[in-house]
Amino acid sequence: MTRRWVWILVSLNLALLVALVFLFPHLMVSPGQVVTAHADIATDCFACHAPLRGASAARCINCHALPDIGLRSTQGTPLVRKTMKVSFHQDLLEQNCMACHTDHAGPKLLQKNRKSFSHALLRSDVRTQCQSCHRAPTDKLHTQITGNCSQCHAQKAWKPASFDHQKSFVLDKDHNAACVTCHVNNDYSRYTCYGCHEHTVANILREHRDEGIRDLNNCVRCHRSADGETGEKGRDDD
Repeated sequence: MTRRWVWILVSLNLALLVALVFLFPHLMVSPGQVVTAHADIATDCFACHAPLRGASAARCINCHALPDIGLRSTQGTPLVRKTMKVSFHQDLLEQNCMACHTDHAGPKLLQKNRKSFSHALLRSDVRTQCQSCHRAPTDKLHTQITGNCSQCHAQKAWKPASFDHQKSFVLDKDHNAACVTCHVNNDYSRYTCYGCHEHTVANILREHRDEGIRDLNNCVRCHRSADGETGEKGRDDD
């Protein structure tokens, strides 16, 4: 067989492969079965893929309205969920569906490269609006608080909180007061002991003057609970 015929056979095989790719792309190049919800377009590759350019986020959005993702089907029917779902896709920094999602059960190597959800993917003005996505806690402590979640909690995980009231100041006896008594204007980065009718500047100064204490703003330096006094006192010689 001459070299000319070898090239002819190779060219014919390549042409056949290219033709098969275009005729039966779901069989020739598909990375795996699509998810159940997309079973009706399993053989329609171009419903999601632009020719020679891969999957297109624009084609995803043609079917999936961003505010409805996780809440309603592409036909607008409400989805029944065991857990609460919220709408946030319209608030992402960029609409790159493939960065987080794949419709194919492809190689595990590719699946590991998918991003998990991170608050960093959201626009900066949305990241501080915790209650737009999360239900407010209903325990006794949190029901007194409005917003300001980031003063105690990190967005990487709700628990553990960055502040433990039991370690910094025990809310026992007379100190089991409403949050606003000590934290004025819902600002939990500061505190004052003068929100109580007993703790006026004059009363505190009179009680502490004989002890030589003049630092009357950092109360928890000495007082960690209503049971007793711990820590160093703010005397004049400190």
